[in-house]
Amino acid sequence: MNEPVMEAKRLVKCYQQGSRKIVVLDELDFTVKAGERIAIVGSSGSGKTTLLNLLGGLDSPTSGVVSVAGFDLAGVSEVQRGILRNRFIGFVYQFHHLLAEFSALENVCMPLYIAGISDKEASARAASLLDRVGLGERLTHKPAELSGGERQRVAIARALVSEPKCVLMDEPTGNLDRQTALEIHVLMKELSISLATSFIVVTHDEALAAAMDRRLSLVAGKLHVEA
Repeated sequence: MNEPVMEAKRLVKCYQQGSRKIVVLDELDFTVKAGERIAIVGSSGSGKTTLLNLLGGLDSPTSGVVSVAGFDLAGVSEVQRGILRNRFIGFVYQFHHLLAEFSALENVCMPLYIAGISDKEASARAASLLDRVGLGERLTHKPAELSGGERQRVAIARALVSEPKCVLMDEPTGNLDRQTALEIHVLMKELSISLATSFIVVTHDEALAAAMDRRLSLVAGKLHVEA
């Protein structure tokens, strides 16, 4: 459980705004262990989503290294980076981004189809995971037929179906009521223990942040441990 699944070393992200250089992340160092649940908090505009995009290989750093399962995301081609993302990283956003015309089962199968998994195996794995998140009776329902909490559970199942090393979550409970958000907290903890999946969660939800193993605050481009 001590081997890092994700590391950032001297991570820098800058933007040019006219003649002015904006430093969003300033030689940031960050390590995530297997099964660890980490909350990242900070004011609006502090760079939390930028950090998630870099950790997920959706954006490239100005300098520094992000490695996932020992692979340097910036040191591979775009095609290879896509393969690494699909294999090792899951994503969950505030808005579920489910495909409206497909059922819950089909939505969860999508990452497996992309990985070349057969329809039969993909369906079996997706159905098993949906059952695990409490949606075993909702496999054929489309997103419009599901509640907000159910849609977010489908999104979490989709993020986990490839058995990633780490799941990145951007305000995953932002659109949920308190009871449903609490259920998502409990589900994340169960999955981190049973699957040794790491979760990195950007959130303004104080209850969710408090429930994580570590709470880090992004201030002036650096991550600080909060008591």
